[in-house]
Formats: sequence, C-alpha cells, structure tokens
Amino acid sequence: MTFDANMLRGIIEEVLKEMNLDDSSTEPAAQSVTASSLPNGKMQLTEQGVAQRGITTDEVVIGLAPAFGREQTKTIVDLAHDQVLREIIAGIEEEGIKWRVIKVYRTSDVSFIAHDAAEYSGSGIGIGIQSKGTTVIHQKDLPPLSNLELFSQAPLIDLETYRQIGKNAAKYAKGEAPTPVPVRNDQMARPTYQALSALLHIKETQLVDNNKKPQAVVVNFQ
Repeated sequence: MTFDANMLRGIIEEVLKEMNLDDSSTEPAAQSVTASSLPNGKMQLTEQGVAQRGITTDEVVIGLAPAFGREQTKTIVDLAHDQVLREIIAGIEEEGIKWRVIKVYRTSDVSFIAHDAAEYSGSGIGIGIQSKGTTVIHQKDLPPLSNLELFSQAPLIDLETYRQIGKNAAKYAKGEAPTPVPVRNDQMARPTYQALSALLHIKETQLVDNNKKPQAVVVNFQ
C-alpha cells in the first residue's frame, strides 16, 4: 500500500489528537521507566541507573532508542526486538569483542543515539537502533550527523544484516577497516512505509526526556 501526502498528514493528525497534542507542540511528553520487558518472556531489559563511560578498548556499546522494548517491540517490518538485539550481539561476539547496552532518552534521532553510544564506549565505537529498525554505526570522534555506516531504510534490514552490523562495529573497535555492510535499495520502500514510519517516530518521540542521562541496561534472554 502507498500513501499520498494528504493521507499521511491525516493519519498523523489523528495520532496527535489521540495523544492530546497539536501541530504547535515543540516538546514531547517526557516519561521514564525503571524496567521493561518484551512479551512472551523472550527478552528482559532492566535499567540499572546512569550508564558509565567505558574505559576498555575491547567493547562496543549498543544504544537503544526510548521506545525500544517498551511501547514498541517490533521493527517496522515486524522483526521482534529480541531477535534484532540477539543478532547484533552475536555479530559483536563473533569478532571477540565485548558489548554493553544503554538506553538513550534525550533524543529519538538514531544518529545522536549512535553517537551517544560511541561516546560511552571504551573503543569509541557505538551502534544506535531506533525502535522501527533504523540503525547507525558511529565513532565518537565524528560529528553526530556523520557516521561510519548508516542503515536508513529500516524496511530493508533483515536479521542477517543486523548480525553483519554487529560484526562490522566490532571490527571497527579492533581498529580494522571492514567492507561496509551491503544495503538493499528499493525506491518503493519510502512511499510504501512513510506513513507507518512517521507514526512510529511520533510515538517514540513521546518518550524523549531531555534531562535524563543514558541508562545502563542489563539484557536477559530467556
């Protein structure tokens, strides 16, 4: 299904009404949590206070967007968040590198989430994941809107690609220069998913808290 601009605007306006917002809103409603879990007991994400900056060079930090594993539990193409995180972690571990997870609340922009993750990583390498699936590999010395690798078309990212993202991030952490992960390109992906993408982003942004520092997250797979 494709959506024209008028249909997209109509859908977004309906969502804003449901959230008691209007088009003039500039600040999203802030909300914080202490723990969250995915359905069916597949994965539990438990926050344990303010994250600490890493000091060891053999790690990659994974930064999760505010709604990841909470209000949203699947990507835009219905890949379960536990599967996505499993694959990224597996890719990192295959390269012999450690991983940590943090939850970033100050923004819903994947580039800034990834940059925050990189700044908290002892290796200077981080991965940012939006709940809808958009992902970035970042390096702390780069400007936030630059990156090592960008995967902007979430509908085209499959589990194998997430695993390769983890592997490449680990390779960067080891000082290597890996071949960028191949990305698919489909000109119809954007018009097909633009309305749903906008809705998911609006919902994610409602959880942004500009005053909340990144939280350390313990991941338990069941």
